[in-house]
Amino acid sequence: MADFSKIFEQAQQMQSRMQEMQDALQKQTVSGAAGGGMVTVEADGKGTVTRVRIDPAVVQPTDVEMLEDLVLVAVNDAQKKAADLARTEMSKLTGGLNLPFKLPF
Repeated sequence: MADFSKIFEQAQQMQSRMQEMQDALQKQTVSGAAGGGMVTVEADGKGTVTRVRIDPAVVQPTDVEMLEDLVLVAVNDAQKKAADLARTEMSKLTGGLNLPFKLPF
């Protein structure tokens, strides 16, 4: 029975460290860009977009599609960077183990 309680304690410690990591990720910021920086997107470390900046020079009423594409590319770039950051932080927590399941963030 002592082994079970030790495993349970380790699981609780891991859960606590994961919560701390998620809180830390939420406080970090990543930036994605498109069009040579004409469109930038900031997101927290969990990938939630927190800010979008668009250079007025890129706003052309006759070419809205280009602006939409630039925003999409910048958002995807920021979210990829957030996912990479989360993966890096998780590998610190797991000691580099490649876990066979997707994390909830």
